Amino acid sequence: MATKLKLEDLGRVDRETFKQITKIPVTVVLDNVRSMHNVGAVFRTADAFIVERVILCGITPVPPHREIHKAALGATETVEWIYVKDISEALQILKNQGCTVVGLEQTTASVNIDSYIVKRGEKYALVLGNEVDGLSDDALALYDTFLEIPQLGTKHSLNVSVCAGIAMWHFFKDLK
Repeated sequence: MATKLKLEDLGRVDRETFKQITKIPVTVVLDNVRSMHNVGAVFRTADAFIVERVILCGITPVPPHREIHKAALGATETVEWIYVKDISEALQILKNQGCTVVGLEQTTASVNIDSYIVKRGEKYALVLGNEVDGLSDDALALYDTFLEIPQLGTKHSLNVSVCAGIAMWHFFKDLK
């Protein structure tokens, strides 16, 4: 019979050790995400999947904030992050740094995430948009590709933090 592991059994690293760990070459960008819960959850998932950094853009709330911390559980202290007001500026900086800019969005050009091949040796920027409006229209031309998570039920949208978790896992499993 299985027993649950206790926190001390999990072999978690401390903050200083975490900062020394080689991260996967993925930057997560939040484009006008309004929910502090979503922001905190993205930080927590970024920590779990050793994402390089998070960039917060537009109206996306920034740490420190009690509501972000409730979901992040300290991940805002371990995952590197910056704020860049303009999404187009942030994406142009990432492109100049050699990142493939990948938007999570339902578009006429979206590719099923299952068929998207993550290549070792490449750097990626994974961008998630506003809970209602999605990715900012004025920056769509800066994306190299768009990924869509297949959904077969009556709803055709997932929570931003859920999409972020699915997408980060997709990249992590191939880049770790």
